[in-house]
Amino acid sequence: FWLLTLFSLNRRKMNLKSERRGIHVDQSELLCKKGCGYYGNPAWQGFCSKCWREEYHKARQKQIQEDWELAERLQREEEEAYASSQSTQGAQSLTFSKFEEKKTNEKTRKVTTVKKFFTASSRAGAKKAEIQESKSPSPSINRQASIETDRVYKEFIEFLKTYHKSGQDIYKQCKLFLDTMNHKRDLSIEEQSECAQDFYQNVAEKLQTRWKMPPEKVEKAMDQIEKYIMTRQYKYVFCPETTDDEKKDLAVQKRIRALHWVTPQMLCVPVNEEIPEVSDMVVKAITDIIEMDSKRVPRDKLACITKCSKHIFNAIKITKNEPASADDFLPTLIYIVLKGNPPRLQSNIQYITRFCNPSRLMTGEDGYYFTNLCCAVAFIEKLDAQSLNLSQEDFDRFMTGQTSPKKQESDSWSPDVCLGVKQMYKNLDLLSQLNERQERIVSEAKKLEKDLIDWTDGVAKEVQDIVEKYPLEIKPKNQALAAIDSENVENDKLPPPLQPQVYAG
Repeated sequence: FWLLTLFSLNRRKMNLKSERRGIHVDQSELLCKKGCGYYGNPAWQGFCSKCWREEYHKARQKQIQEDWELAERLQREEEEAYASSQSTQGAQSLTFSKFEEKKTNEKTRKVTTVKKFFTASSRAGAKKAEIQESKSPSPSINRQASIETDRVYKEFIEFLKTYHKSGQDIYKQCKLFLDTMNHKRDLSIEEQSECAQDFYQNVAEKLQTRWKMPPEKVEKAMDQIEKYIMTRQYKYVFCPETTDDEKKDLAVQKRIRALHWVTPQMLCVPVNEEIPEVSDMVVKAITDIIEMDSKRVPRDKLACITKCSKHIFNAIKITKNEPASADDFLPTLIYIVLKGNPPRLQSNIQYITRFCNPSRLMTGEDGYYFTNLCCAVAFIEKLDAQSLNLSQEDFDRFMTGQTSPKKQESDSWSPDVCLGVKQMYKNLDLLSQLNERQERIVSEAKKLEKDLIDWTDGVAKEVQDIVEKYPLEIKPKNQALAAIDSENVENDKLPPPLQPQVYAG
């Protein structure tokens, strides 16, 4: 009784805490919604890889059946209209029998095609046909390999030597798969992903049934197979131009930049970055999540996510002096993603979802951490004021950049706080002040521009009014005045000018 009471109190306390925080994902929500016990994924609509493929095939067969029924109905209507247009019953009967025979043959052909498409035997037949098509060397596979590709190839060959005959069979299967993928470049990325998943499943089953390998050895072999084939296929299937992955990357990146003001306190992150060890763990976690983009193999990208998650758990453990819980991990992971803003985040998630060994995503710590990362990204995309315990007005002002959350004053810093953190907040305050000053300058500049335009228009109007009131009149030029003696014709009879005389005294 006391245990049940304590459990109910703890559960009620956790529910109250999650309501206050606004960030809570029940662990059952991370599992496949079909109840198979494996981890689900938002990219698979909440199903695990196995259940998603089953649902995908069911939906596909249902669509094929609906299209088939529609075609038969249209054929039947056409048949009735054609039969009614015939003049005699004999002609109608002959036409109907021919049409019925043609429809039966077409129906038999369609049934055979559909059955072959969804049966294992058809895959074997398709692979045989692909073998015939791939006898000629593929230029993409025989191209000059990069240094990394050469290294991975040598490691793969050395690994297969330890498997003897089964290693030769594995190499042939991988070579066939690469040739097949080279001929399927025109397919959609979903269809190429389906081919890769079928390849993983067929090889794993073959290693278990034909070569009687234990599960540990099969998993090790599948890791090497994935590394080899995805190193070769990376440039063709990562963020292809036929998808909108790049558009989603830019949208998520823009969203994270707009949320730069979110603080750990808003997310209720139980991490104290003032502790040097915790600060180092946070930096390492951010480095790992950013480093994910530099890897080419899905398993290596998953390893970066796992390392990042372990650093987060260590940071929480050091801060709280107790093991971290799942409710503490998710908001901290969200904070790390917001702070790091990993490049091409959606492309990396889609790449892992499409071409990683499905068994690794469905179980184990890698699958758990990857599912949490998908939840964190989905939460960031739908982040609102209620999730951060803010009013809608404050949330809108923070998102538009009108203001930012109040920073901690320098006088209240603890003497043990890292100098870099203090300087960072000082720089943020300075940038905020500069931003306000810039906005004032722009506002005043626009006002001055308007005043100058108004003044110019006013002066021009006054000048125009004066010109209209006092029009300019141009008078003819006056004649020059003649010299005084110019018309005196008798000027020769005039006495000479008086000259000064000097008399002796």
